[in-house]
Amino acid sequence: MAARGKRGLTAAAATVVCAVAVLAAPGMAFAAPTPPPTPSTTPGRAPATNEELEAVRKQLDTLYREAASATDAYNAAEEKAERQSAEIVALAKRIVEGKEELAELKRRAGAAAAAQYRTGGLPPEAHLMLSDNPGEFLDGSGRVRQGERATGHLLAQLTRTQQDLEQYAKDASAQWKKLEAGREAKAAAQKKIEQRIAAAEKLESQLEKEEKKRLAELEERAAYAAQTAWLGSGILDELDGTATEQGRRAVEFATEQIGKPYEWGAEGPKTYDCSGLTSQAWAAVGSAIPRTSQEQWKQLRRVGIEDMRPGDLIIYFGDASHVGMYVGDGAMVHAPRPGRAITIAGAGSMPILGVVRPLTD
Repeated sequence: MAARGKRGLTAAAATVVCAVAVLAAPGMAFAAPTPPPTPSTTPGRAPATNEELEAVRKQLDTLYREAASATDAYNAAEEKAERQSAEIVALAKRIVEGKEELAELKRRAGAAAAAQYRTGGLPPEAHLMLSDNPGEFLDGSGRVRQGERATGHLLAQLTRTQQDLEQYAKDASAQWKKLEAGREAKAAAQKKIEQRIAAAEKLESQLEKEEKKRLAELEERAAYAAQTAWLGSGILDELDGTATEQGRRAVEFATEQIGKPYEWGAEGPKTYDCSGLTSQAWAAVGSAIPRTSQEQWKQLRRVGIEDMRPGDLIIYFGDASHVGMYVGDGAMVHAPRPGRAITIAGAGSMPILGVVRPLTD
């Protein structure tokens, strides 16, 4: 972050301040978007009514939310696949090392067996009777007993190594089955994402240019209504959290990405999805957090909405399928959905599930 210096911080701060000034200032609601213009006549068919466009907006919202939920499943499957692949590699390394150890143990066991064979396999009493020097025999028999104990340990070690190799093989097989199942889950999630996005794009493509403009205005009005209701609860009056140094730098990173396109499964640097943006923002300041919004909700420390401060993550919808980063003054930065760019929006413009904090201080 030091490489960007004050220039990056100033630019990011200016972006946030300008955007927040438009969205909300302390004690003020967001400025209401202008009402949709009266439909004009389009050759070939009558323009869609506001009611029809509102139905389209809701349908698009459903499709993109389903795509977002599938994206979380895709990202989670990808993370699991990476962990399982790493575990398989580690197990393969242990198997190779175990086989080498087993070969050496077998060599040593073979040498011990050969030595025993050279003694003729006679009992100690016979060796004593045949010995010209009983004293030397007794000394030698002590060494033999030591050798026998060593051979016993050697055989026990050989047995343990064989058992370890069998267990490593079983573990590797289990991890491989999990990896294959994860790949299937990932492929299914990808298919669902692509289907939902394709359906949404097809739906939007059927609209005329003027209708798309009105649809965007309806989206703005829906977000405005939600944000106004959220601010109307008096929540902004209770928010007084001051960002930590890491929180401030995480916000700086996130806001520097404003204008970059949303892309499902992306973690930068050119494109991001919602949790890709938040996880990379905190990674940039040295704090590793879960990759997906659902795992961020499950694993990070939860704080009350009234206690949130810049850098905290706001989790949206009942299935925790979307996340944004609080930047202060009732606003957040997020990667919205396919076809949209990273932007500043009202923190209450979508249903809030809760707030989590990457740091524990």
